[in-house]
Amino acid sequence: MRYPMEPIFEVKYKDMMGRIGLLRTSRHELETPTLLPVVNPSKLIISAKELYEEFGVQALITNAYLVRKFLYREAIKSGIHGLLKYKGLIVTDSGAYQILKYGGIDAKQREIVEFQEAIHTDVGIILDIPTGSELDENRARFTVEETIRRADEAVRLRRSDDIIWMGPVQGGTHLDLLGYSAREMSKRPYPILALGSPTVIMERYQYEALVDMIATTKMNIPPSRPLHLFGAGHPSMMSFAVALGCDLFDSAAYALFAYEGRYMTEDGTLKLQDMEYLPCSCPVCSKNTANELRRLEPGERARRIARHNLWTSLSEVKRIKQAIQEGRLWELLERRSRAHPALQDALLALGRHNEYIERHSPSDKPHGILYFGRSSIVRPEIMRFRRRLRKCFGSCVGLRSIMFITYPWGRLPKRLSKKANITLRKYNDRYVGKISETVFVPSLGPIPTELLEAYPAGKIMMPSDLDVETLDDTIRFSRDILRRKGHVLVIADGSTQAKGILERSRWLRMMMVMHPYKKTEEQRLNKGT
Repeated sequence: MRYPMEPIFEVKYKDMMGRIGLLRTSRHELETPTLLPVVNPSKLIISAKELYEEFGVQALITNAYLVRKFLYREAIKSGIHGLLKYKGLIVTDSGAYQILKYGGIDAKQREIVEFQEAIHTDVGIILDIPTGSELDENRARFTVEETIRRADEAVRLRRSDDIIWMGPVQGGTHLDLLGYSAREMSKRPYPILALGSPTVIMERYQYEALVDMIATTKMNIPPSRPLHLFGAGHPSMMSFAVALGCDLFDSAAYALFAYEGRYMTEDGTLKLQDMEYLPCSCPVCSKNTANELRRLEPGERARRIARHNLWTSLSEVKRIKQAIQEGRLWELLERRSRAHPALQDALLALGRHNEYIERHSPSDKPHGILYFGRSSIVRPEIMRFRRRLRKCFGSCVGLRSIMFITYPWGRLPKRLSKKANITLRKYNDRYVGKISETVFVPSLGPIPTELLEAYPAGKIMMPSDLDVETLDDTIRFSRDILRRKGHVLVIADGSTQAKGILERSRWLRMMMVMHPYKKTEEQRLNKGT
């Protein structure tokens, strides 16, 4: 019996493309985004029972091919849950990773599908052909077409209606093939889709390419389908995967790194041999010192590091969820992007897809936005506001403008000089009924006074000393909007920030009339002291 295509995913909160959702299977409910630790029953560094009872892990992934090869009788007798002694949701991979690593396996798709049904897995995966880091387009096309063929074959082989099947999307860095694969898999009865072949990309720190791969996949699948990312192991990049729309991701890195003495943090990886302190308060780090861990025998040392690595990874998932709930996922990305240049490249690469991200991001949030600099220009809220602002100005035929450049940003001047008042009165008399007062707000542009309290204009915090990229970008945007509306009157105060804006634009200086205050900001400060 084929698994019926019915809604199994409910979204609770959204920010960017990231979402907190509820995934329902026939036996479990799972909140996403979720990290699925990889468990090898033949080499347990942390048992599945410990994962469930001590770490609170509600879902894990294991390899059906390896279980079939080494633990066939026990798995058939006890089922996969009994074999692992695990009460949560279990996803079984098909052995495709072994195909990617070794070039093939000694099993057919029919055998893998039938075995997954026999051991009563919760989520099964077909035996696809991974593209990996394949650069040859013809070979990459073969992996895509063969995976689609096998997806159709697996539908005919399925008999159980208790298993949800995951459909892999292949194509690697060939984005046209990746988009085609995503569209074709979306047409087939696979309630969960999975982006394959990112492991090598991530091992090489090619996070910019990974951004394009995830974004291309998301743009070609229905929003109702949860997306799994294979092998997304390190906590430093999990927030990027979630921000682009990944709901599930698996990791064996917590264990593999531990065997090598590599200690995970949310910003990167440290080598235990070089550490004097353990910068963490998890149960492992609060009871051990770095020197004590080094003195342990290798097996016990690896076990404890693996436990720390898993705590770190799970904590990052919770941190991501809280950021989504608060509407601060972008701020989390900016913090993570400072950890490695490749992550900074990934953040900037989001700008290539900002139109799609912005279209699916919430239009309002309970909190204001924090603006840090150049990388914040392409955040969805700013792009949406600019697009709407451009449209708003375009509908005002014959508009004349007064633009105030004042600090603090987004504030109207409280007092004008006598000369400034006379100039404004003449300007109003000349263009009666055709004048719009605007305020220059860095990153957003010339904001009509009526919109100063609208989101995000009224809820944006930024440093007083802004980077030149932000200032130049906002000046260009302001000029493009206001130039089409005829005469513009620019009035700036005497603050250092306003002077800096004027110095960067000949166009603004030409429009400049006078600053509105009788005394400059510096003069008032000196008087106050």
